[in-house]
Amino acid sequence: MNATPIRRIAIIGTGVIGASWTALYLAKGLQVVATDPAPNAEASLQKFVDAAWPALQRLGLSPGASKSNVTFTPVLADALAGVDLVQENGPERIDFKQKLYGQIDQLLRPEVIIASSSSGLTMSEIQKGAAAHPGRCVIAHPFNPPHLIPLVEIVGGTKTSEETVQRATAFYTSIGQRTVRLNKEMPGHVANRLQAALAREVYHLVADGVVSAADVDTALCWGPGLRWGVMGNLMLNHLGGGPGGIEHFFQQFTGPLTAWWKTLGSPVLTPEVQKKLIDGVHAEAGSRTIEELEAQRDEMLLRLIEARHQVENGTASHNVGHGVG
Repeated sequence: MNATPIRRIAIIGTGVIGASWTALYLAKGLQVVATDPAPNAEASLQKFVDAAWPALQRLGLSPGASKSNVTFTPVLADALAGVDLVQENGPERIDFKQKLYGQIDQLLRPEVIIASSSSGLTMSEIQKGAAAHPGRCVIAHPFNPPHLIPLVEIVGGTKTSEETVQRATAFYTSIGQRTVRLNKEMPGHVANRLQAALAREVYHLVADGVVSAADVDTALCWGPGLRWGVMGNLMLNHLGGGPGGIEHFFQQFTGPLTAWWKTLGSPVLTPEVQKKLIDGVHAEAGSRTIEELEAQRDEMLLRLIEARHQVENGTASHNVGHGVG
């Protein structure tokens, strides 16, 4: 396994995801060189990093962390010179990605990992553009915004080497991210598929008149959502079984769960259904602006992340309740 430490990152594409990765890497004490052909991209990137920095300071900066450790160039070849990893955040178009990967593959040292943030394309298709060294290409899909949410989904394509998967996993883990490995390529990977499954039932319940938009959101975030911020579904099932654990959980709840599955909805997002959902959301939001709601979300996220760190470091204690929910 290549032991070269990853210290210098190329960010290709500095939209929301690329800018958030940049802020995270700078906070972790790494060097970043960013490139994006869009007008005003450099100014927009600096503005994002400045806005994100107080939250990153609160979470704890690594030694050597500095907002000044980023350089910007519109020239792809210059951005790739001497880097140890590429974080690619280009448009979700397969023709664009394959052409880009062909360019990167020719410009980059063969051992340097090319990690894509793609949420909708498979690496097996993307890496066809990197004819010379497809084995160093891997999906490293973040959860937005990556400078706050530590999840990274690692997915190899058919030609991705095991060494690349292992090295990418080790790198993201080393900077405090939480990695999950997909053993098979799936549309939407894992986290977005979980969201989609839940969203389908949320939309169904509102569209069918079972509950208002405000009440379905309350049910979610003040019920299971609180527990999911602490433990995942299967571990909560283990606790939901009481002293008998997961075995007793399935003995007790398999019947009700599978009965509910049969009545889950498959809503069609017609213009009428969309209007009902949109009107419900605006009623729930009231006079609060998008900016105010974002600020509330980010403050809650920071406090939850801080609380999780305290518990995991043994500086606090918490009990999780039982139940199927």
